[in-house]
Amino acid sequence: MRTYRVAIVGTGGIAAVHADNIARSGGRAELVAACDVDRARLDGFADQHGIDGRYLTLTDLLASAKPDIVHLCTPPMFHIDQAIECLEAGVHVLSEKPPALSLADFDRLDKAQAKGGAQFSCVFQHRFGDAAAAAKELIGAADFGRPLVARCDTLWYRPDSYWDLPWRGTWKAEGGGPTMGHGIHQFDLLLHLLGPWEEVTALAVRQARATSTEDLSAALVRFQNGSIATIVNSLLSPRETSDIRIDCEFATVELSHLYGYSTGNWTVTGALGHEQQVSEAWTGQPLERGSGHSAQFLAMYDALDAGRPLPAGADSVRQTLELAAAIYASAFTGAPVRRGEIVPGHPFYGGMDGEGLGTKVLEATALQHGALDTARA
Repeated sequence: MRTYRVAIVGTGGIAAVHADNIARSGGRAELVAACDVDRARLDGFADQHGIDGRYLTLTDLLASAKPDIVHLCTPPMFHIDQAIECLEAGVHVLSEKPPALSLADFDRLDKAQAKGGAQFSCVFQHRFGDAAAAAKELIGAADFGRPLVARCDTLWYRPDSYWDLPWRGTWKAEGGGPTMGHGIHQFDLLLHLLGPWEEVTALAVRQARATSTEDLSAALVRFQNGSIATIVNSLLSPRETSDIRIDCEFATVELSHLYGYSTGNWTVTGALGHEQQVSEAWTGQPLERGSGHSAQFLAMYDALDAGRPLPAGADSVRQTLELAAAIYASAFTGAPVRRGEIVPGHPFYGGMDGEGLGTKVLEATALQHGALDTARA
């Protein structure tokens, strides 16, 4: 097994999570460099984590530190251009979500990966717990049966002060509200478990927060396998929870957690007459490791060791980003959106706001229902 040279770009709050998990990788990775435009913040982070290489620009970091992998922990609007710079330099990328603010920007990755021979991956750590792997194995198989009905809720709470950072709550910086920045983790896991989606009908509204984006979205999604799911993404819910429920022919699979899960957060219930087969199928799977950044990091190192494509790579990540775009497109046009419909020339291909349509719809509905109508620029 190789020891990979890793650099972190952006030294805000989430960077500490990356650094701590790299330190616990059992020698699989070495944190050799960090980058931030704020010298004081960079030095404080590097001192805390024992990092010698310190850079104010990504260009200098790539030239001097020569990392194998760069972790992008910067605000969302920087992800795609920084990823492309790394990939073209032949450096693998692990980017925090969202991977890009539009499908148009995301599709630029193809040329960058081909040019540098490196790979892109996004931090979708909920895919990597043992229980998620077991659920993916069993859903649709003989013991659980085919999936029929599902529910995916990200019910979180963010007070007004959350938007004090100037880049939060704007289409240009975050690409959207809870659909892009919060619920994307949970419905990425839903897609990982159920496979390709086919069609979505959605609503997105601004109920209470002074943002230019939505603070709540709700979607009805039909999947290629015939199952139907609801997806709710909220920043208005005082009792915070993240939930997935999938009802198969013979079993119900449920996950309830907040920002990460252990096996204990999962419940599996067999239908009448199928209790034993369902229980034995579930307990017969490896169920030790919970979700989290560490689980994804180790899976990434294993893939690189074996010469395999990175997990949570560009192809599967695009499906998740496309669903986010389709939720916005359906919500703001009032029409169902099918997978593959948002292509170059479509108003929602170049941005989740649909060339300003989203902002107009949100303002109109907020005024109509007497909700807060003071949005950020």
